[in-house]
Amino acid sequence: MTNTANAYTPITDDPILRMPEVERTTGLKKSTIYLLIKQSQFPSPISLGGRASGWLLSEINQWKAERIAISRGQ
Repeated sequence: MTNTANAYTPITDDPILRMPEVERTTGLKKSTIYLLIKQSQFPSPISLGGRASGWLLSEINQWKAERIAISRGQ
């Protein structure tokens, strides 16, 4: 069996958060989140099909770490 490289590697241990979870973990409201996305200051959502979308937990955690560093002058 040959090993074929794919452009996409599935991420099985990185949960997708829906908007209520993103609001809860960031402390931001939906309108602020979408404003920050528009300003390229927050991760863009992933389309899950239809009208559903979500965010990777790792991207939200990275964004939070960056905000902490900025607020502490690092």
